[in-house]
Amino acid sequence: MKNKKFLRSGFKSLVLGVLSLWAVQVYADDLNVCAGKNEMPFSNDKKEGFENDIAEIIAKSLNKKLNYVYWDDPRYAVGFFLDKKKCDVVLGVDSTDPRVLKTKPYYKTGYVFITREDREIDISSWNDDLLKERNFRIGVMPDSPGKVMLLQINRFDDMFDYFAEKQKYQSTRNKYVRVDPQEVVNDVSNKYIHAAMLWAPEAARYVKQSKEPLKVQLVKDDAKKSNGESVQMHYEIVMGVRKDDVQLQQALNKAIDEKRSEIESVLKREGIPLLPI
Repeated sequence: MKNKKFLRSGFKSLVLGVLSLWAVQVYADDLNVCAGKNEMPFSNDKKEGFENDIAEIIAKSLNKKLNYVYWDDPRYAVGFFLDKKKCDVVLGVDSTDPRVLKTKPYYKTGYVFITREDREIDISSWNDDLLKERNFRIGVMPDSPGKVMLLQINRFDDMFDYFAEKQKYQSTRNKYVRVDPQEVVNDVSNKYIHAAMLWAPEAARYVKQSKEPLKVQLVKDDAKKSNGESVQMHYEIVMGVRKDDVQLQQALNKAIDEKRSEIESVLKREGIPLLPI
């Protein structure tokens, strides 16, 4: 009886060992990417975003199967999904983000001013006087450098109704309320607002799709608060992994180097203005 019990115990251990090895192999053969379920033009669950295309390029370079773990609220992408090992990598991360172990940058761009070409508006810096005129309507995203600068030049109250409208009159207190960048671009196109300042990657696709010709000017990286503190307008973009996942970080760095031209082709096709890294 003791021998049979020992054999059963040994067989159980062997099975568990095989399953563990299988789990490691699955992890090794898969690239599990955290992505927004409805965060176009970056990603969605139909794989229509440009970050979906970049993830595919990286997965092929690593010879891994690409899997997506979709989130609805970007506030939880790192703390809940990545850190809890529900996924292994997040694309589109600011290179200054302290929450993750970062790869080398795979592109650099900035915020852009968007206007209608036929209105002949010329703005490229938050120091331009036109932005300070109370009747000049400019749309920006909530919690963006644009909102910071509107507060600095005392224009936020002038545009408050517009922001409330774009947020569907919902409170953002402890809540993620998505503003569709396509709506803001369309508001420029139909003259509902004079201009918009948006993150170039979120706007480029919709600028290209506009029926009215739109003018895009990269915002100069010279914005400052009243106390002299800089408000960054240009950013290097990286991929983020868990802080202890050095092996994946190094593999991704190699893939970025090997596939940089393919990645840049995706970004240029999207219409994103690229800055030197």
